[in-house]
Amino acid sequence: MVRPCYLVVDPEHAGSISTRKLLIESAKFNVITAYNAKEAVETVDKFPAVDGIVADSNLRDIKLPEFVRAIKHSHPDMPIIVVGAPGSPPAEGADYTVEPFEPRKLLELLQQLQPEKSAAITEHEQTLEEEG
Repeated sequence: MVRPCYLVVDPEHAGSISTRKLLIESAKFNVITAYNAKEAVETVDKFPAVDGIVADSNLRDIKLPEFVRAIKHSHPDMPIIVVGAPGSPPAEGADYTVEPFEPRKLLELLQQLQPEKSAAITEHEQTLEEEG
């Protein structure tokens, strides 16, 4: 089974554990983490088969619209989900914007982006439960 893989751009310290990363992993998706926008651009160039990018709206090294343009320039079909402040306008150029305190909505969106892979994971988990 091939699991969806998302690049999470989280401007936290590399030694900390990202809540967003744990949330996505709880859905049995694979996660690659970048700790700033520049690293994210380099990472997606090295791993262009990622299924999408989940980026915090508070990127410090590159402004969010510039980051989105850089990704879309080399990967125009790459879905970009921005986690923005509550009530903030949609991120310019991003495909989706979700609020940080809506983890269920983020997971639902990621599952909708990869419905076949998500269904295969659910089926596999059910099989394991039945066998266990």
